[in-house]
Amino acid sequence: MSMIEQVSLGVTDDRRAGRFWAEALGYVRRPPRYPADEWIVLEPPPGTTGVALAMDVSESPVTEFPRIHLDLHAGDRDLDDEVDRLLGLGADRVDWPHYPAVPEPGQLPYVVLADTEGNRFCVSGHRRAGTFFG
Repeated sequence: MSMIEQVSLGVTDDRRAGRFWAEALGYVRRPPRYPADEWIVLEPPPGTTGVALAMDVSESPVTEFPRIHLDLHAGDRDLDDEVDRLLGLGADRVDWPHYPAVPEPGQLPYVVLADTEGNRFCVSGHRRAGTFFG
């Protein structure tokens, strides 16, 4: 059976994107596999689990409603605190018109953001107070 080894993000500035995602996820850059290997691939720190994230230099434009995106979870951090942390790293809020009017049973609140390259991603988690979405 196949398994996901890594997810590749289309980016125009692989170094900037790599810095953002390393800080956002607490990941580390994979060591070069051969001389002159400049491919930026981030991995979970040794002893932790997770999927690698590669920065794939691309000239494709960012789409407003991407067909695939990353879903992050805020963990034990308050959702709004985690969103503020990601905004401080360079993410932007996305004016997302598709927040449901009424959350589905068991659905956590979430916020749609864009990374430093404009790639959309969601962050979900628990809130101490405030609105459900956005």
